[in-house]
Amino acid sequence: MTKAEIAAVLEEIAILLELKDENPFKIRAYTNAARSLETFGGNVSDLQDEEALKKIPGIGKAIAAKVQELAETGSLKYLEELRGEFPAAILELFSIPGLGAKKIKALYEKLQISSIEQLQKACESGRVAELPGFGETTQTKLCEAIAKRAKHAGLFQLGQIAPEAETLRSDLAAHPDALHVDLAGSYRRRKEIVRDVDLIVATKKPDAITKFFAAHPLVESVIAQGSTKTSVRLRSGIQSDLRVVSPAEYPFALSYFTGSKEHNIEMRNRALKRGWTLNEYRIAPLPPDPKARKIKPTTKIPRVRDEAELYRAVDLDFIPPELRENCGEFEAAEKHSIPRLIEKENLRGTFHCHTGASDGHNSLEEMAEAAQVLGLEYLGIADHSRSSIQAHGLDEAKLRAQMATIRKLNKKFDGFRLFAGVECDILRDGSLDFPDEVLSNLDYAVASVHSVFNLSEVDMTKRIIRAMENPFIAMLGHPTGRLLLKREPYQIDIPAILDAAAATGTWIEINAAPKRLDLDWRWWPLAKQKGVKCVINPDAHRVERLQDLWFGVGVARKGWLTKADVVNCLPLSKIEAELKRKRAGTK
Repeated sequence: MTKAEIAAVLEEIAILLELKDENPFKIRAYTNAARSLETFGGNVSDLQDEEALKKIPGIGKAIAAKVQELAETGSLKYLEELRGEFPAAILELFSIPGLGAKKIKALYEKLQISSIEQLQKACESGRVAELPGFGETTQTKLCEAIAKRAKHAGLFQLGQIAPEAETLRSDLAAHPDALHVDLAGSYRRRKEIVRDVDLIVATKKPDAITKFFAAHPLVESVIAQGSTKTSVRLRSGIQSDLRVVSPAEYPFALSYFTGSKEHNIEMRNRALKRGWTLNEYRIAPLPPDPKARKIKPTTKIPRVRDEAELYRAVDLDFIPPELRENCGEFEAAEKHSIPRLIEKENLRGTFHCHTGASDGHNSLEEMAEAAQVLGLEYLGIADHSRSSIQAHGLDEAKLRAQMATIRKLNKKFDGFRLFAGVECDILRDGSLDFPDEVLSNLDYAVASVHSVFNLSEVDMTKRIIRAMENPFIAMLGHPTGRLLLKREPYQIDIPAILDAAAATGTWIEINAAPKRLDLDWRWWPLAKQKGVKCVINPDAHRVERLQDLWFGVGVARKGWLTKADVVNCLPLSKIEAELKRKRAGTK
């Protein structure tokens, strides 16, 4: 088992103990142990060592023995016994927003509800509303949540399936019979939501590649296996399709199965105008059709060995996969005006990161070290402000103490800097969670909405614009508040927000957390047109999540952004001046 899998077991134990109404301290012990394990820097082999386990904070003797058993055997008798006390499907109920352990326990004991299907039937019959602590409103919300869950069935966040997708690509690329390997589909186009994982492999030995893929450890079951296409179900639940092609077919297959459908139609139309037929395997002269108007090939079909040559064959510059949505990329490719899109390597630092001071998992020192390992020159700390009670938001005294600690740490760094900030709640009326006298002492502040999502579009827009007008607010965090596949964006006038950002010099965030990816890529061409600057932030709550910046870069590329459009591509020597620009009243 991996560290993450062992930590997940401890989390499950905590949930099951909560359902049993166990001692809260015992429940918290397992939750804290899971947290400690997630941030533990050692290997799985270390978890088999009793002495090494003793050194991990938050893991006592009893839990250490269970971790050791999991690390050594991959199973845990205690967990199996706990699971045996409840129906297997009951844990699915935790995926329904608004249901915690206490409510699930009540549903199970009073109505014998132990699955989502049973919950839906009970809601439809009105029995849930009759339970103490529920009522009509809760019942209605549960019905809506179940319906939304069904609507999103078979859909996955890009970040959810990225580890599996990248592992499959890497392992296939390492196979001796694989000549070329790449991911295709919506994943390659960096869509925020994906339905499946497409892999294209060029090989002269398709059977060997197919067998390797079907037997991969990430494959849970084989759906269909053929000579050129194999479909499997991965552990995450997503379907993955492998297509094996010849080296000559590879550029056509990669382009076609990358899509989008609209992009492919335009590519085929451009080929037809030249008297060619284009499909997923080749480009060739149109076959003669005595009943149709004869189209003679206008030029000899050039040799196509890669995607760049395929685009060149139809008189286009290469179009990056992220732009292939038939949203202006063909016009730009004809005019040689496709911009040089931002690369991950262009980022020099980032902001909006959390520590254990609020709801993060790591210390300032650990976050700083992880940022430097990634090659960043600066990192902005932005723990939650006091109104975010659920996130253990900082009061003024704790915020000032953190600022002092950051300044001490900065004296030790060489060529790296921590910026002291805060993620300041935008209150209902647009005022901020801290007064200007507090905000003015920080290096920067992120303004975000974390409550009262049900305002009208007019009121929500006014609320956010008022916050952006504050000179100490450098950037607007996760502008629409969406949680992909879980919570819709709140009502907001995005063009008006972008106008306000341009007028006030406020940066707009691409929140790179895979559950958000907000502001959506579809708005960035307009933002760029208005002169709005982007800042790519991971909203990282632990060191590993700093790497979510990769997802943010994908959104920026999909939104046609270059490194000149993204402020945190600036080096440390220049970003300090940019942070002060709005405070000084200049844009």
